[in-house]
Amino acid sequence: MRHSLKLLALVLTLPAAAAFASDSTPSADTQAKIRDLLTSQGYEVRKIEAEDGQFEAYAVKDGKKYEVYLNGKLEVVKIKEDD
Repeated sequence: MRHSLKLLALVLTLPAAAAFASDSTPSADTQAKIRDLLTSQGYEVRKIEAEDGQFEAYAVKDGKKYEVYLNGKLEVVKIKEDD
């Protein structure tokens, strides 16, 4: 019985662990694609993170800092000027 409860607890925590792991650093391939896309639009990309099912790139353009949000298809969905 104890073994079954431990196994059940492990099974229930795995999805949460996977979700947590996805909110971190995107793969090198994804980062390269995001950098290429934003560089072609005049941005200098400083940092890229994955958060809440989308990507967030911290970038500079024309001396101003921006947060650029991209969806899973690497389409820009929002650009926010960072203070």
